[in-house]
Amino acid sequence: MLLNPKKETFDHLDPKSAEIMKKTIAYFEERGKQKLKEDFHERRWYADFLEFVKENEIFATLLTPAKHAQDGDPDKRWDTYRNCDFNEILAFYNLSHWYTWQVSILGLGPIFMGNNEAIKKTTAKLLKEGGIFAFGLSERTHGADLYSSDMSITPLGNGKYVADGGKYYIGNANKAALVSTFAKDTETDEYVFFVADPNHENYELVQNVVDWEGYVAEYALSGYPVTDNEILAYGRDAWDCALNTVNVGKFNLGWGAIGIATHAFYEALNHAGNRNLYGKYVTDFPHIKQHFVDAYTRLVAMKIFSQRATDYFRSASEEDRRYLLYNPIVKMKVPTQGEEVINLLWDVIAARGFEKDVYFEMAATDIRSLPKLEGTVHVNMALIIKFIANYFFNPGEFPEISKRNDSADDEFLFRQGPTKGLGKIRFHDYNLAYSDVNTPNVTIFKEQISIFKDFLIDAAPGPEQAKNIDFLLGVGEIFTLVAYGQLILEKYKIDKLEEDLIEQIFDFMVRDFSRYALQLYSKQDTTEKQGAWCLKMIRKPVDAPGRFNRFLDEYVYSLKDTYEMNP
Repeated sequence: MLLNPKKETFDHLDPKSAEIMKKTIAYFEERGKQKLKEDFHERRWYADFLEFVKENEIFATLLTPAKHAQDGDPDKRWDTYRNCDFNEILAFYNLSHWYTWQVSILGLGPIFMGNNEAIKKTTAKLLKEGGIFAFGLSERTHGADLYSSDMSITPLGNGKYVADGGKYYIGNANKAALVSTFAKDTETDEYVFFVADPNHENYELVQNVVDWEGYVAEYALSGYPVTDNEILAYGRDAWDCALNTVNVGKFNLGWGAIGIATHAFYEALNHAGNRNLYGKYVTDFPHIKQHFVDAYTRLVAMKIFSQRATDYFRSASEEDRRYLLYNPIVKMKVPTQGEEVINLLWDVIAARGFEKDVYFEMAATDIRSLPKLEGTVHVNMALIIKFIANYFFNPGEFPEISKRNDSADDEFLFRQGPTKGLGKIRFHDYNLAYSDVNTPNVTIFKEQISIFKDFLIDAAPGPEQAKNIDFLLGVGEIFTLVAYGQLILEKYKIDKLEEDLIEQIFDFMVRDFSRYALQLYSKQDTTEKQGAWCLKMIRKPVDAPGRFNRFLDEYVYSLKDTYEMNP
C-alpha cells in the first residue's frame, strides 16, 4: 500500500512515465541522505535538481497539455494519474523540490486556461527548455483575498499597459521563466491575468520571505510595461482562472503529505524495531503498537481517498462537478491527517526525530506547512460546508466513475468554466458506498452518520450559528469524515482491498467521529438540543485483539527494514 522507491516497478504506468519515476528516484538515491540533509541545513537552492529536470524534459513531459505539445511528442500530456505518482516521489525525498513542481503547476494554470494562444505556444517551448513557473496571486497585506488585490494594471492605449504593485509569498518567482500575475485594471476595476518576466529591469526581486532551500519571493513591479501579447485573461475569465488554477494545483498538497509521511514511517519503524529498551524492543510496547497501527491506517486512508478523488477529478465535466467537494478534502483533510501521522510517529521516535542526520527532522518541519499553504483549514471548510444540503438530502443520478488509470490528457482541467453556483452542485447517493458494507466498525460508523443526519434535520444550525465559522468548522469536520469514508469504501470495492484493512481504518474513523462530536458538543454556541444529538454520535469501535495483532504483524511490522535511503 505504501510507496517503496527501491521496490516499486511502476508497472501501472506507461513505459515513458515509468522511466521518469525511476530516474527521479535514482537521482535522489544517488545523491543520498547525507547530501539531502546537508543541502537542507545549508538552505541551498536546488539548481542541480532543475538541471536534472531540464536534461530529462520531465516537467515538459508531465506538464504540457497534449494539444500544446508543439513537437508532437505522444508522451506529453497533463495526466493527473501519473502526476500524483511524481508528487508523491518528490515529497518522499524533499518538500522543497516538490514545491518547485507544485508552484510551477500553479503558474501554468492561468496560461493554459487563458485566452492567449501565443503565450501557450511559448510556454510549451519554455517547458522543453527546462523552465519553471510562478503564480503571482497573494499579497503581503491581503494574503489570498482576491477581492482586495492591490496589483494594478493601467491602460495606456493601443494595446499597451503599465503594471505597478507587489506580490508576496510567491514560489519560484526568483527563477521562473514566466510569472502569471493577478491584477486589477485601474480604469475598469476588472480583474486581469498577465505574465511578467523576472529578468526585466522593472521587476524587482525584493526578498526570499522564508529561510529554506526553496525561494518564496516577494517581488514588485514598478512601471512594468505590458502589452496585449502578455495578457492571459480579463474580467470574469481572470477570476475563474485564479480559482480553477487552485483546484488543479492545490490538489497536490495531499500527495505532498502522503510522500513525507511515508518516508517518515519507514524511518520510525526501522528505528523502533531495532532499538532495545529495558530488555524489550520498542515495537513490543503496547502503546507503540497502537501508534504504528494508527499511523499506518491513517496514511493508507490518505492515499486511497486521494486516489479515488483523482478518479472524480479526471472524469469531471460541466455536468459533473463532484470533484469540487473531493478536491478541497484532498487539499485540507489529507495534509492535516499527515500531521497526525507525524505526531504519532514522533511519539515513537522521540528525541531521535530532532537529530540532524535523519529524514524525520525535515518531515517534522515540512509536514506543518502543507495545511497552511492553502491559507488556513477554514478556507476549504467554508467551501465544503456549501455542499452539505445536497450531499445528504438531494442526491442526483450519475454514471458510476471507474478507476481512471488510463494514459489520457485531462483537458477539462483547463476549461472548468465559471466558478459560481457551488450550492447547486449535486452528488450521487453516499449510501451506495456504505449500504452493502456491513463489517463491525463500518456498521458503527453508519450509525454515527445516521445520527448526524438526524441532527441536521432536527437541530440544524440557526442563523447566528451559520455566521460563526468556529461552530461551522465543527459541523464541517463531521461532514468531511462522511465523504472521506465514502470514497475509501468505493476504493475498497474497486481494488478488492482486504477486510482487515478497512476494519482497522474505520476503527480510527469511529474514534474521530466521536472526537469531532464531542468538540461540537463543547462549543459555546451549541444548544442543549444539538448537544444531546452530539452525545448520541459518540461510539466506541469494536475491540478485536485478533484482528489488531494480525494486522500489526502482516501489514505494519512486516515493513521493518524494507526501505532505507542510501547514505
